[in-house]
Amino acid sequence: MPLTRRVKSSHGDPVKQSGSLSTQADSQLGLERSDSKERLKTEVEALKKGNKRSFFATGRFLFPLGILFGTLLGFAFVEPQDLQDFQAQVITLVDQYDINLPQFSGFDMSRVEAEWTRLRTSIPEVWKFNNDGREFQVGEAMKARGLSAEHPMVLIPGIVSTGLESWSTAPAYRPFFREKLWGGFNMLSQVTFNKEKWIAAMMLDPITGLDPPDAKIRAAEGIDAASSLIQGYWIWSKIVENLAVINYDTNNLFLAPYDWRLSYYNLEERDGYFSKLKTTIESLNSKWVESPLHGNGGSDWVEKHIEGYVAIAPTHLGVAKAMAAFLSGEMKDTVQMHPAGAYGHLTVWVVLERFFSRKERQSLFRSWAGSASMWMKWLQGGNAIWGNGTHAPDDDCDATHSHGQLIAFRENSTPADDISANMTAVDASTWILEHTPVTFQKMLESNYSYGIERDEAQLKRNNVDHTKWSNPLEVSLPRSLPYAPSMKIYCVYGHGKETERSYWYARGQYEHDEAPPDAASAQCEDEDVVGGCEKARPPLDMPLSRISWIDAAYTNETAWPKVRNGVKMGEGDGTVSLISLGSMCVEGWKRKRWNPAGIKITTVELPHRPVPTIPRGGANTSDHVDILGSTGLNEILLKVASGVGSEIQDHFVSNIREYSQKMQWD
Repeated sequence: MPLTRRVKSSHGDPVKQSGSLSTQADSQLGLERSDSKERLKTEVEALKKGNKRSFFATGRFLFPLGILFGTLLGFAFVEPQDLQDFQAQVITLVDQYDINLPQFSGFDMSRVEAEWTRLRTSIPEVWKFNNDGREFQVGEAMKARGLSAEHPMVLIPGIVSTGLESWSTAPAYRPFFREKLWGGFNMLSQVTFNKEKWIAAMMLDPITGLDPPDAKIRAAEGIDAASSLIQGYWIWSKIVENLAVINYDTNNLFLAPYDWRLSYYNLEERDGYFSKLKTTIESLNSKWVESPLHGNGGSDWVEKHIEGYVAIAPTHLGVAKAMAAFLSGEMKDTVQMHPAGAYGHLTVWVVLERFFSRKERQSLFRSWAGSASMWMKWLQGGNAIWGNGTHAPDDDCDATHSHGQLIAFRENSTPADDISANMTAVDASTWILEHTPVTFQKMLESNYSYGIERDEAQLKRNNVDHTKWSNPLEVSLPRSLPYAPSMKIYCVYGHGKETERSYWYARGQYEHDEAPPDAASAQCEDEDVVGGCEKARPPLDMPLSRISWIDAAYTNETAWPKVRNGVKMGEGDGTVSLISLGSMCVEGWKRKRWNPAGIKITTVELPHRPVPTIPRGGANTSDHVDILGSTGLNEILLKVASGVGSEIQDHFVSNIREYSQKMQWD
């Protein structure tokens, strides 16, 4: 073949010459590639050195820092007496699990206790979390004046303050019999490792509003039930300590814990709660006591037995965060959380946020009828209290957006095919009910009312209607004859801490709503389910509602009101808006229709002036919970208890009187 012959030619063969040239070119290319690799490697190394972040910039220091901080925090809560039996406990564990430990002859645990005591005394005073004697100072000052216990005291905790424990003996719940499922570190343990059982135990039956089958949760008893939420984080204990100084004890001081998940009606039906209060000759739910259909104590029972009622940081007209909690299972505490807020009264919300989905939180909130008492009160068909679509009583004159729009949507926060209208408190209430199960709607209707009643004849009839008792706009104060009662009411709350007041919401894609399964047209996916259908869906299984959530991506510090993580901030005590805290006290109860006996109302606003170096803010904090340890509140309580309540005078630091005058009371 000619081609073959040319390849085999050895002298002057063009193919051979071409191969020689190719070899030289490959060698040259190889050298260039080698040089390129070296240059590229050099450049990469230079970039690595130039872009190498410090250890602190990477954020890797947070994990060891967290371990160190947690260890120190744990040590801060350890008392010396906790070490006394430590050696015996270790020996017991070693024997139980047959562990061989080296012998330490002559090792004395009392030395450890002594060294621990010395270490604790060297901790700077502002960082002491345990008792150091300062908590008794208010009581000591009152005792020095010669004041002593005059009237028996009943302390009623707020929502979520009372610890709840399991009393179920069903096999599924025996592992935590008599253990706290709400409050204490045991709650954190159960939520972390036994979440499904915890939810099953804590949820209430959606139809009866009582315990589900086999589960039995009851309020912890005694003063300790609400003294502390978790170890080291006090709630009512500071007040108890000061009352003890002026001669209060378990004979004249009574803390009335309750299962705050239940509606007021079910509290009496299941636990006989108000009957027990009546038998102690102390009751704050006076309507139940006076009603001939319930307590039958007579119209003058309050006049005979109640000297004064101190409303501490009251939620008279509802709380904005309750609306968000029932709608989307979230609130400012969850969308605007920072590390310092992961302890104390925020712990329960952090637990719910970190371990439960929004759907799970919605289900919990909607089964707890008691928390629905904090819904915002409003006028059906109007917005007399919380404002309308253009303005609200507590709007600033320079406001760029009104708080009257409780829920608002930005243009770019909803899908293109969605037209979302801003909502007032009335609109939001209707919207929530439209997207909740029928069982929740029935629970709300049978236990609560959220309107405003101006007709005095109807107000009298409402006095025997238990659905009205949690709404001060639909029921009057005790009208004890002869209309000259000695009872007094003191409204005491904090002001000066930014508080969530209204929201920017966002909407996403369609999802299956919780309401359709209850509808008459709902269809069951599995007809063979024993005991009924568990997964009912509307015809064609079509999702009918859009996912909604607080627009946490939106922050605008220059707007007024300020917007942080989708929350429009207003005035209050950090949890409750100023309108709910004070408007009934300064304006509503000044009218005869709601205060027919002319009960004297005294309002004291305590300015929020925390000390940054003290974890709970110190003696002048007025945060919604921390106010329980403030000097101002403790002085007021001890004056009422010791019979010198007349020394307490109105004190205002906010514009609550001006805001209240803008509301449509008449």
